[in-house]
Amino acid sequence: MTAAGNRIAVVTGASSGIGAATARRLAAAGYRVVLTARRKDRIEALAAEINEAGHQATAYALDVTDRAAVDAFATAFRTIAVLVNNAGGALGAEPVATADPDDWRQMYETNVIGTLNLTQALLPALTASGDGTVVVVGSTAGHATYEGGAGYVAAKNGARVLAETLRLEIVGTPVRVIEIAPGMVKTEEFATTRFRGDTEKAAKVYAGVAEPLSADDVADTITWSVTRPPHVNIDLLVVRPRAQASNTKVHREL
Repeated sequence: MTAAGNRIAVVTGASSGIGAATARRLAAAGYRVVLTARRKDRIEALAAEINEAGHQATAYALDVTDRAAVDAFATAFRTIAVLVNNAGGALGAEPVATADPDDWRQMYETNVIGTLNLTQALLPALTASGDGTVVVVGSTAGHATYEGGAGYVAAKNGARVLAETLRLEIVGTPVRVIEIAPGMVKTEEFATTRFRGDTEKAAKVYAGVAEPLSADDVADTITWSVTRPPHVNIDLLVVRPRAQASNTKVHREL
Protein backbone atom coordinates (compact mmCIF):
# COMPACT_ATOMS: atom_id res chain seq x y z
CA MET A 1 0.00 0.00 0.00
CA THR A 2 1.04 3.56 -0.62
CA ALA A 3 1.37 5.67 2.52
CA ALA A 4 -1.18 8.45 2.84
CA GLY A 5 0.42 10.48 5.64
CA ASN A 6 -0.81 14.06 5.48
CA ARG A 7 -1.63 13.88 1.80
CA ILE A 8 -4.82 15.50 0.50
CA ALA A 9 -7.71 13.69 -1.15
CA VAL A 10 -10.50 15.74 -2.75
CA VAL A 11 -13.87 14.00 -3.04
CA THR A 12 -16.67 15.57 -5.08
CA GLY A 13 -20.33 14.79 -4.45
CA ALA A 14 -19.41 13.98 -0.85
CA SER A 15 -22.74 14.94 0.71
CA SER A 16 -24.23 11.43 0.50
CA GLY A 17 -23.91 7.93 -0.92
CA ILE A 18 -20.66 6.81 -2.52
CA GLY A 19 -19.00 10.18 -2.05
CA ALA A 20 -19.63 10.31 1.69
CA ALA A 21 -18.59 6.69 2.15
CA THR A 22 -15.41 7.28 0.16
CA ALA A 23 -14.54 10.32 2.27
CA ARG A 24 -14.86 8.23 5.43
CA ARG A 25 -12.73 5.43 3.99
CA LEU A 26 -9.97 7.69 2.69
CA ALA A 27 -9.85 9.61 5.96
CA ALA A 28 -9.50 6.34 7.85
CA ALA A 29 -6.66 5.42 5.47
CA GLY A 30 -4.81 8.55 6.58
CA TYR A 31 -5.66 11.12 3.92
CA ARG A 32 -6.59 14.71 4.72
CA VAL A 33 -9.96 14.68 3.02
CA VAL A 34 -11.53 17.73 1.38
CA LEU A 35 -15.27 17.23 0.97
CA THR A 36 -17.04 19.10 -1.81
CA ALA A 37 -20.74 19.24 -2.71
CA ARG A 38 -23.44 21.84 -3.17
CA ARG A 39 -25.15 20.99 0.14
CA LYS A 40 -22.92 22.77 2.62
CA ASP A 41 -24.76 21.54 5.71
CA ARG A 42 -24.30 17.91 4.71
CA ILE A 43 -20.57 18.09 4.10
CA GLU A 44 -19.95 20.19 7.19
CA ALA A 45 -21.71 17.56 9.30
CA LEU A 46 -19.66 14.81 7.65
CA ALA A 47 -16.41 16.72 8.16
CA ALA A 48 -17.28 17.11 11.85
CA GLU A 49 -17.99 13.38 12.11
CA ILE A 50 -14.66 12.48 10.49
CA ASN A 51 -12.71 14.91 12.66
CA GLU A 52 -14.40 13.64 15.82
CA ALA A 53 -13.28 10.14 14.83
CA GLY A 54 -9.68 11.38 14.99
CA HIS A 55 -9.13 11.86 11.26
CA GLN A 56 -8.81 15.02 9.13
CA ALA A 57 -11.54 16.52 6.96
CA THR A 58 -12.54 19.92 5.61
CA ALA A 59 -15.81 20.90 3.93
CA TYR A 60 -15.96 23.21 0.90
CA ALA A 61 -19.29 24.01 -0.76
CA LEU A 62 -18.82 23.67 -4.51
CA ASP A 63 -20.86 23.20 -7.68
CA VAL A 64 -18.61 21.22 -10.03
CA THR A 65 -20.36 22.70 -13.07
CA ASP A 66 -19.35 26.26 -12.06
CA ARG A 67 -15.92 26.62 -13.66
CA ALA A 68 -15.09 29.94 -12.01
CA ALA A 69 -15.86 28.46 -8.59
CA VAL A 70 -13.81 25.35 -9.37
CA ASP A 71 -10.82 27.45 -10.45
CA ALA A 72 -11.06 29.51 -7.26
CA PHE A 73 -11.20 26.29 -5.21
CA ALA A 74 -8.09 24.93 -6.95
CA THR A 75 -5.97 27.92 -5.96
CA ALA A 76 -5.97 26.68 -2.36
CA PHE A 77 -3.76 23.69 -3.19
CA ARG A 78 -0.12 23.34 -4.10
CA THR A 79 -0.21 19.54 -4.16
CA ILE A 80 -3.00 16.97 -4.05
CA ALA A 81 -2.61 13.21 -3.85
CA VAL A 82 -6.05 12.04 -4.93
CA LEU A 83 -9.04 13.47 -6.80
CA VAL A 84 -12.20 11.39 -6.66
CA ASN A 85 -14.60 12.63 -9.34
CA ASN A 86 -17.81 11.26 -7.85
CA ALA A 87 -20.34 14.05 -8.43
CA GLY A 88 -22.93 12.97 -10.97
CA GLY A 89 -26.18 11.06 -11.04
CA ALA A 90 -29.11 10.12 -13.24
CA LEU A 91 -32.32 11.95 -14.13
CA GLY A 92 -35.31 10.20 -15.66
CA ALA A 93 -35.77 6.85 -17.35
CA GLU A 94 -37.79 7.86 -20.39
CA PRO A 95 -37.09 6.36 -23.82
CA VAL A 96 -35.12 8.35 -26.37
CA ALA A 97 -38.31 9.29 -28.22
CA THR A 98 -39.77 11.21 -25.27
CA ALA A 99 -36.81 12.06 -23.02
CA ASP A 100 -36.38 15.63 -21.82
CA PRO A 101 -33.28 17.23 -23.38
CA ASP A 102 -32.83 19.30 -20.21
CA ASP A 103 -32.36 16.09 -18.22
CA TRP A 104 -29.72 14.92 -20.69
CA ARG A 105 -28.01 18.31 -20.55
CA GLN A 106 -27.92 18.28 -16.75
CA MET A 107 -26.55 14.73 -16.62
CA TYR A 108 -23.82 15.62 -19.11
CA GLU A 109 -22.94 18.79 -17.21
CA THR A 110 -22.53 17.03 -13.87
CA ASN A 111 -21.09 13.67 -14.94
CA VAL A 112 -18.78 14.87 -17.72
CA ILE A 113 -18.18 18.62 -17.60
CA GLY A 114 -17.98 18.57 -13.81
CA THR A 115 -15.34 15.84 -14.00
CA LEU A 116 -13.50 17.80 -16.69
CA ASN A 117 -13.58 20.99 -14.61
CA LEU A 118 -12.12 19.44 -11.47
CA THR A 119 -9.57 17.35 -13.33
CA GLN A 120 -8.27 20.27 -15.37
CA ALA A 121 -8.15 22.60 -12.39
CA LEU A 122 -6.37 20.16 -10.07
CA LEU A 123 -4.12 18.31 -12.52
CA PRO A 124 -1.14 20.63 -11.85
CA ALA A 125 -1.42 19.97 -8.10
CA LEU A 126 -1.82 16.24 -8.69
CA THR A 127 1.29 16.24 -10.86
CA ALA A 128 3.22 18.32 -8.33
CA SER A 129 2.56 15.70 -5.66
CA GLY A 130 4.85 13.30 -7.53
CA ASP A 131 2.31 10.53 -7.05
CA GLY A 132 -1.18 11.70 -7.96
CA THR A 133 -4.31 9.71 -8.70
CA VAL A 134 -7.42 10.75 -10.61
CA VAL A 135 -10.43 8.57 -9.93
CA VAL A 136 -13.50 8.75 -12.16
CA VAL A 137 -16.53 7.12 -10.58
CA GLY A 138 -18.31 5.88 -13.65
CA SER A 139 -20.92 3.17 -13.98
CA THR A 140 -21.56 -0.09 -15.77
CA ALA A 141 -23.97 2.17 -17.71
CA GLY A 142 -20.87 3.59 -19.36
CA HIS A 143 -20.01 0.16 -20.74
CA ALA A 144 -23.38 -1.26 -21.85
CA THR A 145 -26.72 0.33 -22.62
CA TYR A 146 -30.23 -0.54 -21.46
CA GLU A 147 -33.74 0.61 -22.32
CA GLY A 148 -34.74 3.83 -20.64
CA GLY A 149 -31.17 4.67 -19.77
CA ALA A 150 -29.85 6.41 -22.87
CA GLY A 151 -29.23 9.81 -21.30
CA TYR A 152 -27.38 8.42 -18.29
CA VAL A 153 -25.58 5.88 -20.48
CA ALA A 154 -24.42 8.67 -22.78
CA ALA A 155 -23.15 10.73 -19.84
CA LYS A 156 -21.30 7.84 -18.23
CA ASN A 157 -19.84 6.88 -21.60
CA GLY A 158 -18.52 10.43 -21.75
CA ALA A 159 -16.93 10.08 -18.32
CA ARG A 160 -15.41 6.73 -19.31
CA VAL A 161 -13.90 8.13 -22.49
CA LEU A 162 -12.57 11.14 -20.59
CA ALA A 163 -10.71 8.80 -18.22
CA GLU A 164 -9.37 6.61 -21.02
CA THR A 165 -8.17 9.55 -23.07
CA LEU A 166 -6.60 11.33 -20.11
CA ARG A 167 -4.64 8.20 -19.28
CA LEU A 168 -3.22 8.14 -22.81
CA GLU A 169 -2.41 11.84 -22.80
CA ILE A 170 -0.58 12.02 -19.46
CA VAL A 171 1.30 8.72 -19.58
CA GLY A 172 4.85 9.37 -18.40
CA THR A 173 3.70 11.82 -15.73
CA PRO A 174 3.38 10.80 -12.05
CA VAL A 175 -0.42 10.65 -12.20
CA ARG A 176 -2.58 7.54 -12.42
CA VAL A 177 -6.10 7.49 -13.89
CA ILE A 178 -8.56 4.98 -12.46
CA GLU A 179 -12.16 4.30 -13.45
CA ILE A 180 -14.44 2.59 -10.96
CA ALA A 181 -17.62 1.34 -12.65
CA PRO A 182 -20.26 0.15 -10.17
CA GLY A 183 -23.35 -1.76 -11.14
CA MET A 184 -26.43 -1.87 -8.89
CA VAL A 185 -25.72 0.21 -5.79
CA LYS A 186 -28.50 0.91 -3.29
CA THR A 187 -28.01 4.35 -1.76
CA GLU A 188 -30.42 6.68 -0.04
CA GLU A 189 -30.77 9.05 -2.98
CA PHE A 190 -29.68 7.74 -6.40
CA ALA A 191 -32.89 6.05 -7.60
CA THR A 192 -35.14 8.49 -5.75
CA THR A 193 -33.45 11.42 -7.50
CA ARG A 194 -33.66 9.63 -10.83
CA PHE A 195 -37.41 9.16 -10.44
CA ARG A 196 -37.94 12.72 -9.17
CA GLY A 197 -38.83 11.79 -5.61
CA ASP A 198 -41.08 8.81 -6.45
CA THR A 199 -39.94 6.47 -3.67
CA GLU A 200 -42.25 3.64 -4.79
CA LYS A 201 -40.75 3.58 -8.26
CA ALA A 202 -37.24 3.88 -6.80
CA ALA A 203 -37.84 0.88 -4.52
CA LYS A 204 -38.78 -1.29 -7.51
CA VAL A 205 -35.22 -0.94 -8.87
CA TYR A 206 -33.99 -3.09 -5.99
CA ALA A 207 -37.08 -5.27 -5.49
CA GLY A 208 -36.16 -8.87 -4.77
CA VAL A 209 -32.42 -8.25 -4.87
CA ALA A 210 -31.19 -9.61 -1.55
CA GLU A 211 -27.88 -7.77 -1.48
CA PRO A 212 -27.29 -4.92 -3.92
CA LEU A 213 -23.99 -3.13 -3.44
CA SER A 214 -23.80 -0.52 -0.70
CA ALA A 215 -22.06 2.84 -0.97
CA ASP A 216 -19.40 1.49 1.37
CA ASP A 217 -18.73 -1.48 -0.94
CA VAL A 218 -17.86 0.95 -3.72
CA ALA A 219 -15.87 3.19 -1.37
CA ASP A 220 -13.87 0.14 -0.36
CA THR A 221 -12.90 -0.55 -3.99
CA ILE A 222 -11.97 3.10 -4.53
CA THR A 223 -9.77 3.17 -1.44
CA TRP A 224 -8.13 -0.14 -2.36
CA SER A 225 -7.38 1.16 -5.86
CA VAL A 226 -5.77 4.43 -4.77
CA THR A 227 -3.69 2.76 -2.06
CA ARG A 228 -1.92 0.37 -4.44
CA PRO A 229 1.83 0.99 -4.88
CA PRO A 230 2.44 4.07 -7.08
CA HIS A 231 3.52 2.05 -10.12
CA VAL A 232 0.29 0.01 -10.09
CA ASN A 233 -2.63 1.50 -12.06
CA ILE A 234 -6.08 -0.04 -11.82
CA ASP A 235 -7.29 1.15 -15.23
CA LEU A 236 -10.84 -0.11 -14.75
CA LEU A 237 -12.58 -1.86 -11.89
CA VAL A 238 -16.12 -3.08 -12.58
CA VAL A 239 -17.97 -4.01 -9.41
CA ARG A 240 -21.45 -5.53 -9.26
CA PRO A 241 -23.45 -7.43 -6.67
CA ARG A 242 -23.38 -11.19 -7.10
CA ALA A 243 -27.07 -11.06 -8.10
CA GLN A 244 -26.34 -8.87 -11.13
CA ALA A 245 -24.78 -10.47 -14.19
CA SER A 246 -25.26 -7.47 -16.50
CA ASN A 247 -27.18 -4.22 -16.70
CA THR A 248 -30.24 -6.17 -17.82
CA LYS A 249 -29.77 -9.53 -16.05
CA VAL A 250 -30.56 -9.42 -12.32
CA HIS A 251 -31.59 -12.29 -10.07
CA ARG A 252 -34.65 -11.31 -8.04
CA GLU A 253 -36.37 -13.40 -5.38
CA LEU A 254 -39.94 -12.12 -5.63
